[in-house]
Amino acid sequence: MKKFFLPLLLSLTIYSCKEAGEDAKPPVISEEKPVVHPEWIMQGNIYEVNVRQYTPEGTFNAFAKHLDRLKDMGVQTLWFMPINPISKEGRKGVLGSYYAIADFKAINPEFGTMDDWKQLVKTIHDKGMKVLIDWVPNHTGADHPWLTTHTDFYQKDSTGKPATMSDWTDTRVLDFNNRVMQDSMIVSMKYWVTETNIDGFRVDVAWNVPAQFWLRAIPQLKQLKNDMFLLAEGQEPYLLKSGFNAFYPWKMYHKMVAIAGDSATALSLDSVKAQYDSAYPKEAIRLYFTSNHDENSWGKSDYRTFPGAVHAPFAVFTQTMAGSVPLVYSGQEEPFLDSISFFYKDTITFKNFGRAKFYKTLLELRKNNPALAADATFKKVDVGEKTALYAYTREKNGKKVFVILNLSKKEQTIKVSEKDLHGNPYNVFMGTNEPLSDKEWNIEPWGYVVYEYK
Repeated sequence: MKKFFLPLLLSLTIYSCKEAGEDAKPPVISEEKPVVHPEWIMQGNIYEVNVRQYTPEGTFNAFAKHLDRLKDMGVQTLWFMPINPISKEGRKGVLGSYYAIADFKAINPEFGTMDDWKQLVKTIHDKGMKVLIDWVPNHTGADHPWLTTHTDFYQKDSTGKPATMSDWTDTRVLDFNNRVMQDSMIVSMKYWVTETNIDGFRVDVAWNVPAQFWLRAIPQLKQLKNDMFLLAEGQEPYLLKSGFNAFYPWKMYHKMVAIAGDSATALSLDSVKAQYDSAYPKEAIRLYFTSNHDENSWGKSDYRTFPGAVHAPFAVFTQTMAGSVPLVYSGQEEPFLDSISFFYKDTITFKNFGRAKFYKTLLELRKNNPALAADATFKKVDVGEKTALYAYTREKNGKKVFVILNLSKKEQTIKVSEKDLHGNPYNVFMGTNEPLSDKEWNIEPWGYVVYEYK
């Protein structure tokens, strides 16, 4: 969901949940115990699935017909937007928001049945892929059963009624000071692991749920599946110290948008990277993207933020940058250049898959070359005009990848002075080896080159 900061929100600082009759102490989050990532994500990727809009039918079974295509493109992990039933009270639009959950342990009947979902997960696993589901712990829909059976599970507004957030009038905010509510939430999350065998969660509005809950919930979840992956929609450092594997690097995304819009330069990426390197545990994974359901529906990503040729170098950046796991959103491989409605049926049109080869090149390179693993080293390389050109190497296990991006609307001159980059590396997009020396050459506006050293 979109990110808002309002007085009503819970504090984003780390605080404890206080049980009745006892003084609770703030949780101690030790940086001496780094999060251990599942091996499968280190050279993996995530593809976000908008089931409602993916096919005319908008069902699990209809989406399943795309699995072979997605696997061929190199997709490894499928993140499904919320698959739970949607509340009817206060519903926005005709179909409502996926994030107004009516039942944490049920399937949205628009998508199919629980058996359909279990079969889809099995099919995905049989193809060697992973499954994440979107989880919404911060709030429920406006007619969730807890509003009747457990009114104390909710924060209250000034009138004593269950509170809402911002303009999310179709939701009610949960109270994480209530230990029983916490336990109920953990039980619900466990259900999807034990009953449907998912591989992890993307957690919505994780930035507004306190550390104390995650310090209780995540270890219990990982007892069920120790190689589970947890992605936080949030960029607060406490989330990474509470057990999450990855976070949303909004600062980097917005800096990319600013560069594309000519209000910042390529050099500004370094300052954001430096902030991340200092603020987060060194093993923290960043989810880099050029689009997702929010940025597409509300920010018109791709066709407005990164229009035309501007998209490619930033997509390469998200796929090859240090500490990252890249995200591709439904329809980007087409590309589907329109905002996909949030509350109405608005089917993505798949016809030509014009970017599929582009993404396949990047996804397969990441899968096959450890130099693009999330924990591979990063080294900035000076190849020319620093405000326009962003170049770097990634390296691991004797393998090296060299990336050159022209993040400007002007042609730029490149000179590679570092002798250890000279030779005859493989140009992954050209599909051939080519000589590289200190001889100057030009790169087109919004150009990109990726070299692989074998």
